[in-house]
Amino acid sequence: MLKVKKIILNFAEKSDIYNELVQEAFNMNFLDFLVSKDTFLEFENIERITTYSKDLSVNMQNLIINDANEKPLEMDKGVKIGLYSELKSKQDEEYIIGESKKGNFNFIIVKAQDWKVIPFENLIAEMHKNDTELIASVETIKEAELMLKTLEVGTDGILITPKNINDIVDLKKLVVTEFGIDLTEAEVIAIQNVPESERVCVDTTSLLKSGEGMLVGSTAKGFVLVHAEVFETQFVSSRPFRVNAGDVSAYILVPSEDTDKNYRTKYLSELKGGDQVLVVNSTGGAKKVTVGRVKIETRPMLRLELEIDKRGKKIRFNYIGQNAETIRLVNSVGNPVSIVDIKVGDKVLVYIGPGATHFGTRIKETIVEK
Repeated sequence: MLKVKKIILNFAEKSDIYNELVQEAFNMNFLDFLVSKDTFLEFENIERITTYSKDLSVNMQNLIINDANEKPLEMDKGVKIGLYSELKSKQDEEYIIGESKKGNFNFIIVKAQDWKVIPFENLIAEMHKNDTELIASVETIKEAELMLKTLEVGTDGILITPKNINDIVDLKKLVVTEFGIDLTEAEVIAIQNVPESERVCVDTTSLLKSGEGMLVGSTAKGFVLVHAEVFETQFVSSRPFRVNAGDVSAYILVPSEDTDKNYRTKYLSELKGGDQVLVVNSTGGAKKVTVGRVKIETRPMLRLELEIDKRGKKIRFNYIGQNAETIRLVNSVGNPVSIVDIKVGDKVLVYIGPGATHFGTRIKETIVEK
């Protein structure tokens, strides 16, 4: 699991839909609020929230000041101090980095009016190992996504004023892009040649790393971790953006549009450029990536039948992948192994799925897949 990003919602002023925004924030489990003297009383007795304020008359948990030289000499024990700074020049950037290295502030909130990406890249590069958190003040959801993902590390969080309910819903989608999937090992109990099938390569707009791949299976009962083509060989160049995923009828795990669920299933044949899929590593860490293109070609395949014993119940499922050395699954100790070298009795990493699905969504209807 990656570090949880901090989302601070600006509730210092009341809008026409203020109450609805606050309620939706609670619904989405956002609990960091910037408050003022006018709004603090509404949150004062709610123990689970964290408050930020620039107003010294407010009994806040985090005080924000505008000048490093104005740091109060005495504060209530436990109150954290943060600096608010506007970034307009290289000198401002150097000032922020310098203050972060002094260790006088728990966090620094930075607002960049014009140039955003390059200055924040510099701040992230210099500050990501410091104890001082870097919070970007942003105006839109697009800016929020940019700041949270810049240089892969991203800022430690954002400060934003939600304009409507959809802003809060979209923010929730941003912060659940990294989550955990429980992988386990399954034993290969049979291998069958499939002379001719249509196979699907999923090319992403991201560079994947060793240990990363996609979860693919012939049924929704189980999914095999298929490794990305990150390895160079004497015959084939690496394709670190690609997963040679499986046959056209297979399911793949993709992000869910439902904020209560992290994923759903989709047929490989349905994928197209612009869609999103889940990339999962060998420890179960998952993230969203975007599909750049999908390549479907006729190739010889191998059908693996797998079995897992789950609390005394045998679960069997299948995976069909191209019969080629570059297609790798991940064995039980997390190492990629070529599908052509896998034998009956070997064990590979899998995810036991939700079972029957209808248009990718789990249902309780009785469906037999075999």
